[in-house]
Amino acid sequence: MIKPIVKDVLFLGQKSVPAVKADLSLAKDLQDTLAANRERCVGMAANMIGVKKRAIIVSMGLISVVMFNPVITKKDGPYEAEEGCLSLTGVRKTTRYEAITLEYTDVEWKRQRRTFTGWTAQIIQHEVDHLEGILI
Repeated sequence: MIKPIVKDVLFLGQKSVPAVKADLSLAKDLQDTLAANRERCVGMAANMIGVKKRAIIVSMGLISVVMFNPVITKKDGPYEAEEGCLSLTGVRKTTRYEAITLEYTDVEWKRQRRTFTGWTAQIIQHEVDHLEGILI
């Protein structure tokens, strides 16, 4: 289901709680809402649609990947970036890393460990920040 985008910075500033297997239906809401906002959005955290659970979706070209309980375990190559956010107005500067290693649970509830680089790594870092209550 397509959900409205939360713009309340007090809500968005709260840490998300771990997702559990019963939260798998959240994947469909993230997919639908990202697809509805595709022209102006490349990733989304569950709190952006009003759910304070540790879940994100990241557009990776032709596919979008939902990740539950993502944790960045390694960061390499810091750089300064300017980012916008569907929940906020304007763009802001932030520090990101060129390469990250991420552990997460996929939609089949299997644990994954992958390294991401470039644009995809930047999107993931932005969305993981959302889960921590960090806004750019």
